[in-house]
Amino acid sequence: MRAAAALALLLLGAAPERPPLSVKLGGRVLVTGDGPARFGWPGVYLEARFRGTEVTAGVASDTDFFRILVDGQERMVVKRPQAPVTISGLADGVHVLRIERLTESQTGAARLLRFEVGAGGVPLRPPPRRPQVEFIGDSYTVGYGDSAPTRRCTRAEVHDTTDTQRAFGPLAAKRLGMDYQVIAYSGFGIVRNYNGNRPGETLPLLYPRMIPDDPVHLVDRRERWRPRAIVINLGTNDFSTPLHAGEAWANGEALHAAYRAGYVAFAKRLMAMQPQARLVLMGGPSFAGDVEAVAKALASPRVRTVRFGELALDGCDFHPSLADHETLAALIEPLLR
Repeated sequence: MRAAAALALLLLGAAPERPPLSVKLGGRVLVTGDGPARFGWPGVYLEARFRGTEVTAGVASDTDFFRILVDGQERMVVKRPQAPVTISGLADGVHVLRIERLTESQTGAARLLRFEVGAGGVPLRPPPRRPQVEFIGDSYTVGYGDSAPTRRCTRAEVHDTTDTQRAFGPLAAKRLGMDYQVIAYSGFGIVRNYNGNRPGETLPLLYPRMIPDDPVHLVDRRERWRPRAIVINLGTNDFSTPLHAGEAWANGEALHAAYRAGYVAFAKRLMAMQPQARLVLMGGPSFAGDVEAVAKALASPRVRTVRFGELALDGCDFHPSLADHETLAALIEPLLR
């Protein structure tokens, strides 16, 4: 159950003249001995290297879109793939294959299939491990509807225009040459989800899961994921909608106090799990003061805060656009170097 690790995919049906590729997994991916590797958190990516003119790569999902790149150049976007695809006609030489998950779904339905180099090709070691960074958050971190041409979107359009790989976290990580995980879930908060939905099932509860909807498989403390920094952007959903009768907090003041206490507890968990990592706590207009209070309560040189101001929010349902994500990435990059 190791993410961002090199996994030798020795798959049934791989002919000897089409050798299997070793694949580097980026993001949280569940690897067990009883089936294909699966993933549910956003922002997952896969990388492999080979020498040759042809490669076959396979991911399968009933819901997700994937971008396939060779040597950094986009070759295609596959939507809800069910079978491997083959890219041929490459110049004879060494190539890097990369597959990026774009869309958000929290189930473990996405899975790996065959990865093979073409006839006469040679598998190579995957790209090396790089410095690591983790991004924890909600729809802002997911990149919810970030490539939409309008703010008014159907649920299908939100799905289709979400590109996590162009959200602020992956943008900053790629520019700095870092491997990354995105542990984010649209609509979730520290102690309260959007509009009070699914009470008690907040991001800190889901965080240890390898797949968000699977409470059985949890992160293995022995895994080799050791981020230099953990960037957290949670709070928009806690405060963006008014409290309803029957919720756990009597008023806004009580909610803010619970948020600060819950955030401190979550941050301390993360600091204990990853003692080498520094925390970067992001705060938007509605909750930056609370985030700064959390940092003060933690009283650690490992904790920094960054406040972001008003954004254009031209994405779906008034979410950050691609231009907004560029702005956010520029804010956090200096703190990740």
